Amino acid sequence: MSRICDLTGKRPITGNHVSHSNKKTKRWFYPNLFTKRFYIPEEDRWVTLKVSSTALRTINKKGIHAYLKEVERKKGVKV
Repeated sequence: MSRICDLTGKRPITGNHVSHSNKKTKRWFYPNLFTKRFYIPEEDRWVTLKVSSTALRTINKKGIHAYLKEVERKKGVKV
């Protein structure tokens, strides 16, 4: 299962663990993802999406239908 948000496109990025002696080793920073089901009343269907916490906040603010329309316009892909 990939760790990529279906709506925002957030994905893992790399960085460094930095010890007290300033020694650096590679590490990953993962996005905060949730698998969530959303009901879209306009289309009368349920959709399961893997979304980041920031996408969830935006969905709570704008509504799922409006946010999906916005993502379709930006990405050019039907979600």
